[in-house]
Amino acid sequence: MTATPNPSDLRNTPEQPEAVPSVKKVVASLGGVFPFDDAVIDALPKGSTFRSVEHFGKSAYTITGRVVASDPDGSEKSYFLKVAYGEPGRIMLRGQWESFKDIYKVAPGFIPIPFGFGQYKVATLPTYFFLSEFVDMDETAAPGPEDFCAKLAAMHRDSKSPTGKFGYHVQTCDGKLPHIVDWEASWADFFRKLFLGVLGFDLETNGPWPELERAAAHIADKVIPRLLGVLQADGRHIDPAIIHGDLWEGNVGINRATGESILFDAGSFFAHNEMELGHWRCDFTSVFCAETYTRHYLLHYPAAEPVDEFDDRLRLYSIKGNLIYSAGHPGSSLRRTAYNNMCYLCEKYAPTESIAKYDQRIDPFITGRRIVPHLPEASLEGN
Repeated sequence: MTATPNPSDLRNTPEQPEAVPSVKKVVASLGGVFPFDDAVIDALPKGSTFRSVEHFGKSAYTITGRVVASDPDGSEKSYFLKVAYGEPGRIMLRGQWESFKDIYKVAPGFIPIPFGFGQYKVATLPTYFFLSEFVDMDETAAPGPEDFCAKLAAMHRDSKSPTGKFGYHVQTCDGKLPHIVDWEASWADFFRKLFLGVLGFDLETNGPWPELERAAAHIADKVIPRLLGVLQADGRHIDPAIIHGDLWEGNVGINRATGESILFDAGSFFAHNEMELGHWRCDFTSVFCAETYTRHYLLHYPAAEPVDEFDDRLRLYSIKGNLIYSAGHPGSSLRRTAYNNMCYLCEKYAPTESIAKYDQRIDPFITGRRIVPHLPEASLEGN
């Protein structure tokens, strides 16, 4: 597991795996040939016969493809294959493998069937793969809020932490960046470590910003204990729930065969279920930010007590998603959004004169300003 940054030195960054060549460089070096190995064949269902593999889809951090194999009866079946390199690739794909398995246990049909994870037997660079069911999906259509939110709430409600605590048994990622997932009985303690780890990544990417660092220290030491600590105080209780970990419309599709919504690219851990909804406040979310999704979710999984602090908890949880995006996209405006949200929460729960005042004029949740993910931020939606 990665080390937790010391709150007295927020510029300490969680330990990251060693650098490896980018996916673009690896793909270019292969000359169009898909990287394949017998280890993938071994992961196919028993009795399958490998037929072919081809590039399929796009991914910023992995090489993706479709594997075709024959079942014992001769019928062909397709599988989705992800390939990644080095220790970062191992962490990422192992995390997805474990996440898919845990989600599939409680919500079969809501995520593709996971078939295997492993390391290539023959490779000049340590190479890892994750094999899952191939689902022909429409990634452009928005899922209906009624059905989608009912399934998501059921997934959260029906899951059970194996330790009864918050965390996960392996490290998972949001994008390419690893989560801190050490088991904690206290949700406030768990989220504080997760928050500081994400902050460390942002500071490493974008450099120092004293005001942001002061606000973050105040969030870690004052706001999180107050806003999240109360969830498990005075007889209150919250159950750890398996969450997707990076749930926005870009990681949801519609199964063309069934018409049902389906998740992918999970980086899970057991968390307060409302954290999943905090992602819907992030600047890169243009569908799930609609109030109807949160409203339909709450019909199936009501807000925790104190209910009147529900919106503030989502604002706090959104900071994690915005900072992760900022860490992966140098110079992003989401860093400013995260800071402004910190200022709001500090003003309300732990006032301090050492940071700026919250400014609603630059709050995307109020103005409707949204970015188009992974594109230059000149491409904007809303105001």
